[in-house]
Amino acid sequence: MGPTAAGKTDLAIALVEHANAEIISVDSALVYRGMDIGSAKPNATELARAPHRLIDILDPSEVYNAADFCRDATWHIEDILATGKTPLLVGGSMLYFKALLEGLSDMPASDPKVRAQINALALEHGWPYVHAVLAKADPVCAARIHPNHSQRISRALEVYRCSGKAMSQLQAEQNEDRLVLEGNGLLDKYHWVQMAIAPQERTILHQRIALRFNKMADLGFLEEMKGLMARDDLTYDTPSMRAVGYRQAWEHLSGQYDYETFLEKGIVATRQLAKRQLTWLRGWHDLSWVYTQDSTGKMLSCDEILAKALKLMAARTI
Repeated sequence: MGPTAAGKTDLAIALVEHANAEIISVDSALVYRGMDIGSAKPNATELARAPHRLIDILDPSEVYNAADFCRDATWHIEDILATGKTPLLVGGSMLYFKALLEGLSDMPASDPKVRAQINALALEHGWPYVHAVLAKADPVCAARIHPNHSQRISRALEVYRCSGKAMSQLQAEQNEDRLVLEGNGLLDKYHWVQMAIAPQERTILHQRIALRFNKMADLGFLEEMKGLMARDDLTYDTPSMRAVGYRQAWEHLSGQYDYETFLEKGIVATRQLAKRQLTWLRGWHDLSWVYTQDSTGKMLSCDEILAKALKLMAARTI
């Protein structure tokens, strides 16, 4: 695990080449075909070195959620174990990790009609307004969600409108966010070694985020976005288009602001994502950190980071 741009993919590929492992992607954007540059998807060379499962499995017009991930990841974990290899789950979608380990609440199924009504409300008034609507229906849930976090606001209000009950109430009734999907999550089924990679200094992470976002722009991110926007089945509020970077690219190409502002907003949004990921990780149970700096603040080499991770794995493996 780890915040975006921390070096998860590089470490994962190195681990595959030094251990009997196979990668399962834990990323809500990498599941989509054609969303390659803006999602920082591993390139062909990287995938040849270390194939990733659960990338390029859906069209961007399709919806994918944590329950879908739990189902798919569980199958792939068992399939990899059957070959005698170790599943290596890699990514930054923290809700997916939590759902897989602990289970999910049994919420009403998504209703496209209700979701469209909520999106229309947001289009007319903005997501902070919809957040205020949610706060009246479910103040507990609304207090946990940022007023601009469109996907979480939409889902919480959808649950209320479909069931007549607040999401927070349903979660409380279902034993604090734990559900039998096919069991109560996989935490107790396997022995897990949970690692997070990150630099110790936030400024280093911010520098890496800016460098990567600018590189994605140079590689043709906006051309990729133009192709997606040209499709009739994708809109501004399609879930895949809410991904960090893609939202800002859509707004820029729609004429809302210029190229320099696009870069600035994309970098800021990515920093905010990293902050949310780190907030998840600070409260994560049984987590070991692989820091990419030494005690003096100097950045470690790839081989030094790999050595730290292998040592930690050896120490934690039964």
